[in-house]
Amino acid sequence: MRLDAYVNYRGVCEEAFHYYQKHLGGEINGIVRHADIPIPNPNIPADWKNKVLHAQMNIGNAVLMGADIPNAEPMRSAYLTLTLDRQEDAERVYAVLTDGGEIFMKMDKTHFANRFAMLRDRFGASWMLLQGVTE
Repeated sequence: MRLDAYVNYRGVCEEAFHYYQKHLGGEINGIVRHADIPIPNPNIPADWKNKVLHAQMNIGNAVLMGADIPNAEPMRSAYLTLTLDRQEDAERVYAVLTDGGEIFMKMDKTHFANRFAMLRDRFGASWMLLQGVTE
């Protein structure tokens, strides 16, 4: 059994996945567009035919999937969580994901982690970053 994450984006899924590929070392396994299916979805605007119907990528040992949905809302009350091995990596990823995003909790030391932060990136996905987790 495996638990994966699926995120709906409001027209920026492909941009988000390429951003994660470049800055998080993710590997995109495939992108299917709305135009690729034989029967168009009547809930998808005609000008969205080149938007993403389904995308999948690996980030570390996790799978992130996503799609473009016209009325998608930013993530709330759920977070994509990255656990990083090194403080330098945590700081770099924090800078990348907060660029154009919204910080909920700035990167700082906590009683349970050397570095911890919560944020929403420019694409609407919420992230939790952990480094040096104490058990």
